[in-house]
Amino acid sequence: MTTEARRFVVAVTGASGALYAVRLIKAGLEMGCEMHLVASDYGKRLLIEECGLNLKTTSIGNWLDERYPPAERPGEVIQHSIHDLGDTLASGSVSWDGMAVIPCSMKTLSGIANGFSSNLIERCADVTLKENRRLVLVPRETPLNRIHIDNMSRAANAGAHICPAMPAFYTAPKSFEDLADFIAGRVFSLLGVRHDLIEPWRG
Repeated sequence: MTTEARRFVVAVTGASGALYAVRLIKAGLEMGCEMHLVASDYGKRLLIEECGLNLKTTSIGNWLDERYPPAERPGEVIQHSIHDLGDTLASGSVSWDGMAVIPCSMKTLSGIANGFSSNLIERCADVTLKENRRLVLVPRETPLNRIHIDNMSRAANAGAHICPAMPAFYTAPKSFEDLADFIAGRVFSLLGVRHDLIEPWRG
């Protein structure tokens, strides 16, 4: 996988599906992208519980080398605190190519859809929309109530792409990683990045 160096914000929130974010970051690093990671407190908890990744004690690069075969990963991960609203990502004068909230909790969806900007994830999403950059939200909730659906509609009307965590099975996945790569590939496509995470459907 190759691409020109690009910058993306990856937000991890408290909805089950931390592996989706991990596979997105892994692929981004292998493509040489600069990945800016913002994880909520519950997002960090899910990374530990679902993936065994503790951001307080382990770098993502080291964790990837331990979990998967070592590979060339020329990209870089830069971590940001969700509680720091004075962070560089809070300003529209700082440029990035797109943002993915993966997985996106219903609380975070509500904050983004209604412009709360009460933490760095919500503020960064607000900046992404106001600067006409690509924003992809990956909600992971079922079933959905009317409030959830209305918030998705509001976010979509504001310019966000809604990409529910619905892996496909026509690719004959053999592992959870294969399922997660399908979603990561869909997210990268929405962010305008060419990749080889998904085999195109050939009929």
